[in-house]
Amino acid sequence: MMQSLFAGVSGLRSHQRRMDVIGNNVANVNTIGFKAARTTFQDVLYNTLRGAGAPQSNRGGTNPMQVGLGVQVASIDTVFTPGNPQSTGVDTDLMIQGDGLFVVSDGQRTFYTRAGNFFPDSDGTLVTPGGYKVLGWRADALGNIDVFQPIGPLKIEKGSVIQATATSNTVITGNIEAGGGPTRTPDKIIYDSLGFEHDFHLRFTPGAASGDWTVDVFIDDPGEVSPVSSTAVTFSATGTLTPGTTFTAGPYDPVNGANPLNLTIDLSALTQFADETTAKIASQDGFPSGTLERFAFDSNGIITGYYSNGLRRSLGQVAMALFTNPGGLERQGESLFAESPNSGTADIGAANSGGRGAILPSTLEMSNVELAQEFTDMILTQRGYQANSRVITTSDEMLQELVNLKR
Repeated sequence: MMQSLFAGVSGLRSHQRRMDVIGNNVANVNTIGFKAARTTFQDVLYNTLRGAGAPQSNRGGTNPMQVGLGVQVASIDTVFTPGNPQSTGVDTDLMIQGDGLFVVSDGQRTFYTRAGNFFPDSDGTLVTPGGYKVLGWRADALGNIDVFQPIGPLKIEKGSVIQATATSNTVITGNIEAGGGPTRTPDKIIYDSLGFEHDFHLRFTPGAASGDWTVDVFIDDPGEVSPVSSTAVTFSATGTLTPGTTFTAGPYDPVNGANPLNLTIDLSALTQFADETTAKIASQDGFPSGTLERFAFDSNGIITGYYSNGLRRSLGQVAMALFTNPGGLERQGESLFAESPNSGTADIGAANSGGRGAILPSTLEMSNVELAQEFTDMILTQRGYQANSRVITTSDEMLQELVNLKR
């Protein structure tokens, strides 16, 4: 039997497989985060008719005589070039601008994807359209995120309540006029443990010596009848406070069932110069209770929640994986990939670190399929298939001629 028949069959089979890959690429031209595949061929074993001969004293060397046995598919590679961004305006749509992949799980296995079309389910858990949970780091009650902890499902619960926190620290800034008379800071709102508001201000009274002042603390006392606490401070000749610039005021009983207030008051930024008095309460760390109204992602994948009390707090951070050989990942369908022995182990970390890339919020990565390239490959594949079919028909005609020799 002629070897060309089998070579032609191998050509048909290989080009059919290439066409299968092209068809899948074209079918997924609009699939979010899809990565195109390419097919490469290689020749197969050879039938050696004559081996190579070395040069002799009176003759030159001879090359080997070999007849190939056809073609086979060498590889079907995943092409991880980036797709074009598409702005969607959806808060939970994310795109990776770099080499990383999102990490998702079904509770038993971990998968990886470039498709960032996520949404919160009825429990507030961030999931893929297939229900796979998006993994990352959840923030603690104070909004701190530890990326060195194990990753887990991310949750965004709109309407969740953040508890009130009593004011415990205040910072005073500005200037007290040197040689001036008694003065006070503008009122500042502070909060108790139940989230009730209280008016808070300081009164500065000059002492007998230049630079000496008495600081009285008043809470809910606009008439300055009874200070909560008092302390003495001294400014140096250069207009700055001498040591002892932080003191504690309290306790103050709000008389509403809340815990007593104890304030740490920081005066270290206060000055005494000839300029007019500008002393004010620059900050305080208390706040009332509030509900989560909206959230947003940043380029680091951090989810920031915005509460009805005006507070902003980190809710969590999306994890990203990096592979030494992403082309070695195994496709699992639903735009998911899984580790393989040749992909390397997932290096889990945060966005904008380790070469994983940045996250573009409200944007999706489109398929990287290039239709012009696919149509060109389709033509080449068709011609290759036709040529191999001609090899088979021609070989058949030659065999028919051989059979006809008997007639």
